[in-house]
Amino acid sequence: MPTKNTTSTLHAAKKNKSDEFYTQLVDIENELRYYKEHFQGKIVYCNCDDPRVSNFFHYFSYNFQHLELKKLITTCYKNQQRDLFSQHDCEQAIKLEYDGFRKGDRTPNTDDIGIIPLQGDGDFRNKECIELLKEADIVVTNPPFSLFREYVGQLMEHNKKFIIIGNLNAITYKEIFSLIMNNSIWLGPSISSGDRTFGVPNHYPLKAATAWEDARGNKFIKVKGVRWYTNLDHKKRHEELVLYKHYSLEDYPHYDNYDAANVDKTKDIPVDYDGVMGVPITFLDKFNPDQFEILGLSQKVGFGLNSNKFYDNYEETRQDGTKTGSSGKKTNGNPVMKGKPKKGNYYTDGKDTVYSLYGRIFIRNKNLK
Repeated sequence: MPTKNTTSTLHAAKKNKSDEFYTQLVDIENELRYYKEHFQGKIVYCNCDDPRVSNFFHYFSYNFQHLELKKLITTCYKNQQRDLFSQHDCEQAIKLEYDGFRKGDRTPNTDDIGIIPLQGDGDFRNKECIELLKEADIVVTNPPFSLFREYVGQLMEHNKKFIIIGNLNAITYKEIFSLIMNNSIWLGPSISSGDRTFGVPNHYPLKAATAWEDARGNKFIKVKGVRWYTNLDHKKRHEELVLYKHYSLEDYPHYDNYDAANVDKTKDIPVDYDGVMGVPITFLDKFNPDQFEILGLSQKVGFGLNSNKFYDNYEETRQDGTKTGSSGKKTNGNPVMKGKPKKGNYYTDGKDTVYSLYGRIFIRNKNLK
């Protein structure tokens, strides 16, 4: 059962309406087409999915025979009555069980779907939902972004296969990056850049420029930096990244505080450098575990490669030479380069000038070891 603190966290997220995002069908179709061979004879569990608006439920129910599924189960934090696609205010949590439509039918029928009330609230950490998780083979859903660490932790604890969508920044979470580094999870193939559109509930406030309402009154919002996370293998993961640039110290300067060469873009990884390189976290979109080895992450928590220099006495300076009043302590975890950047603030201690980059993943080319 969830603790008081974790339950209150979920309640707060729901109150803030920050986690009620509905994944678009086109994004689900684009991703799941890479995994067809994994679903045959399997039980799929979508445990964060309101069937009124869940495109995961729609996708799996309408493709049940094509994927040769054994069963589809869905639950969500609060759920609805038998009329699956109506709008009402029922707070009864339910589960749906679907094992295929009858002969002669070409689409799912409401009578084919088992609708069973849950005793609890449908929270994915609830005992009832955990028992359903144990029964399932593959979990596919859009979990609450604010509970992503805990959600993935539960999947790993129960040794489940999964395809889930989350924020790109989750890569830098200590709990998530350790799994990526150990080759326990990786990114899905269909999203590597750009914003993604999500549906939101009717009560969602449309205050941002990236939120809108269509002619039917449906509300949408664009979210930056989302990715699919999975532990199911796919062919794209083993495509070799074509390298063509050659290493030079001038083009690939080393960090001041890490023993590694800086690479600003994944496509610029040199073909002939056998040392440690720092690449953007978006490198994981192209990561082939047969070609590269992940050694660490440039964060204060440290993974495999720790900062060997600190900048506690440095002051932050603007391009015009005026001080911001901020010390350089924030650069202790990020990779740092000597000299002034072409734009942006930098750090000085009266003698040396350095500037801080965004976080980097440290890698090595396996083929050159």
